[in-house]
Amino acid sequence: MILVTGGTGMLGAHLLQELVLQGKKLKAIKRSSSSTSFTEKIFQWYNNRGADLFKQIEWVEGDISDLNSLEQALDGVTHVYHAAAMVSFSPRDHALMVRSNIAGTANLVNACLEKKIEKLVHVSSVAALGGSENGEPVTEESKWEPSRKTHGYALSKFHSELEVWRGISEGMNAVIVNPSVIIGPGNWKQGSSSMIRLVKKGLKFYTKGTTGFVDVRDVARCMISLMESPVSGERFILNAENLPYRKVFTMIANGLGVAPPKWHASRALLEIAWRLAWLFGKITLTKPALTKYTARSGRNITNYSNEKIRKTIGYEFIPIDQSIREVCRIFQVDNQ
Repeated sequence: MILVTGGTGMLGAHLLQELVLQGKKLKAIKRSSSSTSFTEKIFQWYNNRGADLFKQIEWVEGDISDLNSLEQALDGVTHVYHAAAMVSFSPRDHALMVRSNIAGTANLVNACLEKKIEKLVHVSSVAALGGSENGEPVTEESKWEPSRKTHGYALSKFHSELEVWRGISEGMNAVIVNPSVIIGPGNWKQGSSSMIRLVKKGLKFYTKGTTGFVDVRDVARCMISLMESPVSGERFILNAENLPYRKVFTMIANGLGVAPPKWHASRALLEIAWRLAWLFGKITLTKPALTKYTARSGRNITNYSNEKIRKTIGYEFIPIDQSIREVCRIFQVDNQ
């Protein structure tokens, strides 16, 4: 029996789909306030039997912030995928995200140790990795050095990882994955999926930064392969390609049949833009579409190595241009 946390999010939904297709016996934990409609939609986007396949999931109400409900959800479970996390780059969410992500992971680790779970696969992020030196790609061994500029999401993922490493030191069998920017159909108004909507609406500006990108299905499949392998006590970067943002925006525009962004957003323009977005958010009591972190990270040039995962399980990633074409097709069907 497998338990999946975060099953109502993009990665968790795709992970559940992959596991159901493999005939696995599944539980997925969800908060009482959460809806499973998005997950069911994911199943239907990929498979004409999606509605029937979705019914094979046993949904249990609970919250990773509540140790008692976690322990109940783990009854009869042997393996756990931990994909639940709060993701935000808004300064107003900093404290809540750090507290909830770290505490939630600590609770899950404690519950897994108590229940003697056979193996845990934990989803972290490349945000929890160190930077590159001399332009070399970031690897699993890159040293992470926080500073006052480190955003809350990176802090929460780094310290969540520490909770998993603590569990490993106490005898837990676990593996950590660090995906780069995940490409896939999700909430078109937030996260990486919002790039599709922005380009469709006529995004005019691009930045000169570069980062890593990976298909959501690749992340799910690598997690399953690692779960079923003898590998333990390791972390793995999951990254298909390192690409400039401009190239990715152009791929999206081509997939949607619209004009790509054609003007470079300079550093000065970005600094003005995030401040105006912050002010607009204050006035309207909404989260700003652009934050200081997202504006500045758009200028960074960071490459990530996928050598370790490719050597360990022999995995070959889906090309990002193919991923983007497929996501654009789903977006257009979903927004007819």
